[in-house]
Parts: sequence; structure tokens; C-alpha cells
Amino acid sequence: MSHALLRQIPAVSRLLEDPALRPLVAAHGAGLVTMVLRDRLGRLREALLTGATDRLPSSAEWADAVERTVRRFADPDGRRAINATGILLHTGLGRAPLCDAARAALAGVGRYSVLQTDLATGRRSLREAKVERLLQQLTGCEAATVVNNNAAATMLVLNTLCDGREAIISRGQLVEIGGAFRMPDVMARSGCTMCEIGTTNRTHLRDYAAAISETTGMLVHVHTSNYRVRGFGGTPPVGELAPLAAQHGLPLLDDLGSGALVPLADFGITSEPLVRDSLAAGSDVCCFSGDKLICGPQSGIICGRRELIARIRANPFARMFRVGKLTLAALEATLVHFVNADHAEALPFYRMLAHPLAELQARAEELVERLPPGRAQVEADLSYIGSGSIPDEGIPTRVVCVRTPGVSPTTLARRCREQVPALFARIRDDALVCDLRTVAADELEPLAAGLRAALTD
Repeated sequence: MSHALLRQIPAVSRLLEDPALRPLVAAHGAGLVTMVLRDRLGRLREALLTGATDRLPSSAEWADAVERTVRRFADPDGRRAINATGILLHTGLGRAPLCDAARAALAGVGRYSVLQTDLATGRRSLREAKVERLLQQLTGCEAATVVNNNAAATMLVLNTLCDGREAIISRGQLVEIGGAFRMPDVMARSGCTMCEIGTTNRTHLRDYAAAISETTGMLVHVHTSNYRVRGFGGTPPVGELAPLAAQHGLPLLDDLGSGALVPLADFGITSEPLVRDSLAAGSDVCCFSGDKLICGPQSGIICGRRELIARIRANPFARMFRVGKLTLAALEATLVHFVNADHAEALPFYRMLAHPLAELQARAEELVERLPPGRAQVEADLSYIGSGSIPDEGIPTRVVCVRTPGVSPTTLARRCREQVPALFARIRDDALVCDLRTVAADELEPLAAGLRAALTD
């Protein structure tokens, strides 16, 4: 039967003339619609040959499927996701949502912009000058630069300051983060030689001292942000490593991972190490992400002593890893909120952290009322920071558990993801769980509409 159906698959030219698809062609162009049709036709042929389906889509089904895919490319809503997972910094969904000022800044640099030109002289200038000034104010650093992510920042620092020499690091800090990014691999690629000391759970200051030799290039301290060692464990803090590094004339790198400019304890959870505290304790260079706890665009920030940052900027890798005008504009606008100390109100991540349970309860009950009767109920649960930050500390929240007879939560989750905008939730036991902590107030109705569509699909 599949081979007979294969002969009945319509040609692209015929589908383009279908009245159901003509509005899509008019709105988004024949080229884009043709590309999507060819992709879907290829998947249909494969499904027929493998027995995954035994029928051809109707004209209405073709139009619906193609419209959703075309909107993913051409419609801003098609790129949007509603995050009902309860993971505040969801890597798959772009980590921290940008603040209003950052989004406006992106629009402002859409045309020609003052990226790398001194307004007084008209000459070429430092492209991250404004970001550097803001970071000096926020962290007390002498200088700062920005690259495309913290992995690049780590690589660049090691290659600049320790190429051909040994970098001493505790075994307990040889972390692996998402995407199989491992510190030993980065150190090897950077050109330095890793000198691991201590044990997985415990390293002493004397271990660092004993490892220092004429081939040593730097000491490395890494914040293990995505896991915790419980019980008998520990490594010397930056404040203890700094005098040892200075005694031997070695730079001390503190890789802070997520990075934090303000205490998270202000929001009722365990604080991450502050960049300002690390520099004050004696680290020569700090590197950290700009898109996690700082809530800006994807970027890696390097702060530290002026002469070291100058050397880092002069490294040819710095040009390869540098960021463009969109990243700088959004990062500048975000950092201004920390300087003005209005981050708790202006940055969505910190607003989500501060949502009171009573407010989440009310919004969860409102969502239940917008869904078919008997399909959903409000329950208590936990939200998490995500992206390797505070991995084992949940935040009390309220969720809506959605169930529908005869439809598995996995199927329901897939239907939700296929909506425009895409809806992401988590699965717990036999229910699709929507966490209201990560859903903005103006996303409640789109979330409800998408859930209703998924329940009746």
C-alpha cells in the first residue's frame, strides 16, 4: 500500500496552487513555502516507506502543518516559547529572558550604530568600552572584556596567560558542564598543561604549594556551580590562594561559571559567589557568563587587572571570540539595571524569583478556570534555577497538573510544543505539569489557549 500511496503524493507545484496554501504564499513568499513543502514531502515519503503512516494528509492538514513550520521561520511568535517548566534559566529556551531595556536596545542598533567609534575624535575605539565602565562600577575590576560565552572566556584566559606552562587545579574542580564541555579538554586545547592536585572531595593549600615549580604558569580556581560535594570535603577559597599565587608571581584565575553581581540570599535562596568578592579576595582574573544570573545575552565576561586584560585583548583568539553590536547593546542595557539597583523589578529572572506563593496560587487557579472542566488541578511543587546554578535547591511554587483520558502526558507535551508560540512544560508521573513561576502575566492566556488546543487535538 505504501508504494501505491507514494505515487499519489502531490507535486510541490500542485500544492502551491492549493487554495488552502495560497494565503501562506502571499504572506511569506513562494520560496520559503516551497522549501517547507519539500521538507515535509521528504518526511512523508519516509513515513510511508517505514510504515509510520498509511495515509496521505488532507488539504487542510497540509495547510496546518506547513503554516506552523513557516511561522517558525518568518513569524516572531513562531520563535517564541512559553516556559512553563519551572526552570528559570532554561538552557534550551534561551536562559534568562531579556529585560525591556535590552530588547529596546536591540532594536536601537538594528541600523548603523556607534559600535566602535569615538564620538569626540571620530577614530576607532574600544567596542566594549561602555560595558567595561559598567563592570568597573559593579565589580571593582580595573578592566573588563567580553567574548561569546564563558567557555571562550576560560579558553582565552588560559591561552593568554598560561600557554606552554602548567595550570594548577584541584581535582574536585575538574567540572563538566552541558554539551560535554570539560575543564581538562579546555585546558589541553588552550595550550597549557593541566596539573591536577588533591582529591575529588578535598584539596589543601599545601597541595597547591607543593605543586608549584618553575614550569607553573598560573593557579586556577573553578566554582563547581552545577554540583555539590556533601560531607567531608573542601578546597581553599580564593582568599587563601591569592597570597600563595602572589608569593610566586603567578596569576590566579577564578572561573565563577554563572557569575553573580548581587546576593541571591536577598531572594531567599543560597547565594552564588559574587564577582566583586572574588576580585576583592585577590583573584587576578575572573570569568563568568553574561546570560545566566546577570540576565543578559549569551556572552562570557572577563574582569581583572588592567595589564592582564590588555594581554587578553591582544590575543588573536580575542577577535575570533569577540561579540557583535547586538550582544553589547543588550548587555549594556542589562548592566545598567544593576548599577541603578533596580534589577529586582526590571529583570524578569529576579521578578520570577520574588513571586510570592499567593500570587502563583491565584494565577494557577485562573489557568485551571480557562481549561476544560475536570482536566486540571493546582498542586504544590518546586521550581529550580537551572543552567548549572544552585542545582539542588528548589523554590516552592504552584503548578497546574493537566490530564486527559486516553492521551499520555508525553503526547500532550509534544502537542504543546507544536503550538505557536511553543509551550514547554514538564512531566511528572501521569500529568503534564505547568509551573506558573516561569510564566509571565501576559502569557497566561496564550498558555491556556495552547493547552486547550493540545487537549482537543
